[in-house]
Amino acid sequence: MTNSNPIGVFDSGIGGTSIWSAIHDLLPNEKTIYLADSKNAPYGQKSKEEIVALSKKNVDLLLEMNCKLIVVACNTATTNAIQELRASYDIPFIGIEPAIKPAANNSKTEVIGILATKGTLNSELFNKTAEMFQNTKIIEQVGYGLVQLIEDGNLYSPEMTTLLESYLHPMIEANIDYLVLGCSHYPYLIPQIKKILPEHIQIIDSGEAVARQTQNILREKVGFSDALKSEPEFYTNSDPKVLESILEYKYPAVKKDF
Repeated sequence: MTNSNPIGVFDSGIGGTSIWSAIHDLLPNEKTIYLADSKNAPYGQKSKEEIVALSKKNVDLLLEMNCKLIVVACNTATTNAIQELRASYDIPFIGIEPAIKPAANNSKTEVIGILATKGTLNSELFNKTAEMFQNTKIIEQVGYGLVQLIEDGNLYSPEMTTLLESYLHPMIEANIDYLVLGCSHYPYLIPQIKKILPEHIQIIDSGEAVARQTQNILREKVGFSDALKSEPEFYTNSDPKVLESILEYKYPAVKKDF
């Protein structure tokens, strides 16, 4: 079964490109369309109703572009809206949520840290998952300000370093041995996070797992593209230069009102 329609990917901004990159690396023949809803970032401070409405707006646009599968490359949108999306649209959705399970199952200290948005940590889906690991102490930290600094192009600013140190030092003192990154923006902070964390603390994000699940859904339900190669498309409703910079200027981004 072949299907050359594109895979749609959306996030509250540029952070979901970390998920897109993992999908593109695993499935280079698949055409991909990425939406960065940077105008409305961060989703993590919004109500559930707002998050659902924004997610549906993004989905509608991707469906206009004939996407065969949609990846919700945003932890906050997944944990707050994916059930509504699956109930409202007849298309496969793949979500992203904090990788608590591998961290909890492999922790030797039985203490893990989770850095995520307020919207993710307050969601019903996150709390249901966390409740499955009663023997593991989970140190939760809202990453206030991190997404906005990334969206503003201030990835390596002194303010970013100060915020990360304030969030991570209490986790280190609590004896975590795994740090789960619960926001698709946060993998871009890994180089700075590694400078703060002791070497024995493992960092987990969800990119590779989402890419493998995308491959599975294509194989089982949707069909692979028969193209030899396909150029991705990137759209943003904010400054395209910020999106292009996170992509290391390998691909152009188009400004679009949505």
